Amino acid sequence: MSPSTAFVRNQWYVAAYGEEIGHELFARTICNEPLVFFRAEDGQVVVLSDRCVHRRYPLSKSRLVDGDRVVCGYHGFTYDRGGACVAVPAQTRVPRTARVTAYPVMEQDSFVWVWIGDRDKADPAAIPRAPWLVDRGWTTIRGLETIQGRHALLMDNLMDLSHETYLHGGYIGTPEVAETPITTEVDQGAGVVRVSRHMDDAECPPFYANSTGITGRITRWQDIEFQPPCLYRLHSRIAPQGHYPPHDYEPGRDADRDGGAFHTEIVYALTPETEHSVHDFWMVARDFALDDQGVTEYLHKSNHTVVMQDVVALALVEEVIAEEERVGGTYQELSINIDTGALAARGLMARLASPDSSEVTA
Repeated sequence: MSPSTAFVRNQWYVAAYGEEIGHELFARTICNEPLVFFRAEDGQVVVLSDRCVHRRYPLSKSRLVDGDRVVCGYHGFTYDRGGACVAVPAQTRVPRTARVTAYPVMEQDSFVWVWIGDRDKADPAAIPRAPWLVDRGWTTIRGLETIQGRHALLMDNLMDLSHETYLHGGYIGTPEVAETPITTEVDQGAGVVRVSRHMDDAECPPFYANSTGITGRITRWQDIEFQPPCLYRLHSRIAPQGHYPPHDYEPGRDADRDGGAFHTEIVYALTPETEHSVHDFWMVARDFALDDQGVTEYLHKSNHTVVMQDVVALALVEEVIAEEERVGGTYQELSINIDTGALAARGLMARLASPDSSEVTA
């Protein structure tokens, strides 16, 4: 059975970083929907369908005029920030049906979130949080790659970190990651999958050794919280070997309550572009060496390298699966204990999709 290419549309998706959006037209495709973004004069982000109703010309290739109006670069159809057409060429009457879709949008924790489905179901309170990305006590690096592989492949990749040992050796992977069993929990009410791997005596990978200065063996914690379909949070901590957390430790809480450990909050947003491509937003927030530009540059370069290794690997897997699907082949996946987190995430995705009449399948 192939990993799903279904879209769950009635959900919030990260569409951009807030810093990407200014007072100029910006294009990105989300769940097969071409979108155009701009920041209005009052600072609010506006998201519209990126196709003029007249002849489908991309509005992102058009221009903004005073009053936050988008003028189509082909025939001059003009739209307000709510998507209504307010002017057409050569006539004063604007057809009633002349409008483009305006999408619900929220900015939170440095992200621009867009609701793709039924706008009446868009509840901003349902947007998951990642407050470390904007907290003064943390320094954050970030990036974005678009992977030529379906959303489910990136989800599987992030839920099973044992691949760090083999794909990311020399950066974040060590033998202990693959050797250490995991625990998996599913919170059906919250719609969250939690996967934990705690290593009492592990090699310190270069990613941490070169950024924290720790030498020798370490105690290492990896605690994943994934809220399908979009937001993935990895609460990662390392400390000199033999250090253990206080009994009331909670992943993601204030670092100063756990003296001796170095904390990174590694956040991914998994946003489908098409049935066979996914936007991979990645961030690493740290609570140490906050003002050290050398550490910032090192972590950015190192994490970008890790992400690009995933980009290449998942594109290869997509190519294989897509060819098997093209010729009508079938295969039976073999799953083992390390796959429990990925299988649980797939289960939550299926539950999200089941009542959604807007589900799209390739």
